[in-house]
Amino acid sequence: MSTSHLSHLECPACAATYDADVPQNLCACGSPLLARYDLAALAASTSFAAMTARAPTLWRYRELLPVRSDEHVVSLGEGMTPLTPLPRLGELVGVPRLSMKDEGLIPTGSFKARGAAVGVSRARELGIERVAMPTNGNAGAAWSAYAARAGMRALVVMPVDAPEITRRECAASGADLYLVDGLIGDAGKIVAGEVARGDGGWFDVSTLKEPYRLEGKKTMGLEIFEQLAGRVPDVIVYPTGGGVGLIGIHKALGELRELGWLDGPLPRLVAAQASGCAPIVRAFERGERTAEPWPDAHTVAFGINVANPLGATLMLDAIADTGGCAVAVEDDELLAALAETARLEGAFICPEGAAGVAAIRRLRASGWIGEGDEVVLLNTGAGLKYPETVTADPPVLRPGDALPRG
Repeated sequence: MSTSHLSHLECPACAATYDADVPQNLCACGSPLLARYDLAALAASTSFAAMTARAPTLWRYRELLPVRSDEHVVSLGEGMTPLTPLPRLGELVGVPRLSMKDEGLIPTGSFKARGAAVGVSRARELGIERVAMPTNGNAGAAWSAYAARAGMRALVVMPVDAPEITRRECAASGADLYLVDGLIGDAGKIVAGEVARGDGGWFDVSTLKEPYRLEGKKTMGLEIFEQLAGRVPDVIVYPTGGGVGLIGIHKALGELRELGWLDGPLPRLVAAQASGCAPIVRAFERGERTAEPWPDAHTVAFGINVANPLGATLMLDAIADTGGCAVAVEDDELLAALAETARLEGAFICPEGAAGVAAIRRLRASGWIGEGDEVVLLNTGAGLKYPETVTADPPVLRPGDALPRG
């Protein structure tokens, strides 16, 4: 059954259009391409209520996704992660209407599963059999798992310092895995070189170098709209490295508005970064529309350690369009926020998500977030993938010992 209203691909930089039914990477001008839909036809043929009556996975929004035939869908049940109130943490930071969309509960333990599900499904539909990518860990784990489920091969190159569990996830799924003694940019150069050789048949699915990972990520925005019963919050805070989630949420909100399903102002989008790698924050503070590479990038929030994001202009445009901002926090701030969130709410979030908590605290203290604002935090992955962020050194008792007093 064909349900997608995908019409074409478009370059947001030069407005060039491309055939969506041919594998595409970047525009000839070097910009990422965006999937476009026949929204008029979609609005005339279905409603958001009809979409939300379907099974609770991201594929309920299939008219707004690029896979033309349901037979090509590769799924592990991804989507519809909970939107959980955080009352005790909210009271602590001065934001009583604070909620968290917890992507740590999705398959493979991170929001990357959304992009992998849609990206792999569309690649399969277009006849692609081998995908290659650099990763800071979680994306490689997700794409390896979904490629395995689709019967495809995956080539993954990640920094040697990426979280150990993500390396093991790639290996378990049978990916061709390589480590590089460097950053994700160095991994990207290795992947690009191998793709350019052409003899391996690899298709480059690096961040924003193909248009369909973004379509999976945008479903976070669609779900927030659904979970708030057809409205949006005042602020959405997103931990930002490559920025596909931030760009995707902005794209989803724009499509909802064009469909006539969303009225009123858009949420202010916040890019939360670590002070050791904050190219978007620096560009935002300078009023620039693109970002310069960040030197000596480093942070414990490894997933946002992206020194030179390809989608910088798209991120900065999304922030500007919504009246949002970008803020950087120190590693000690985000680690403290991680511990507070677990202690107060029982939620062991990832360090990237904790950067968002620390950003909310800063923005509330400055008055940029008001006490009455409804704020949604995106926790992009499970804290269990980062065991080194928590110290556990309890006393060891011998059989028969009593608990120590005092």
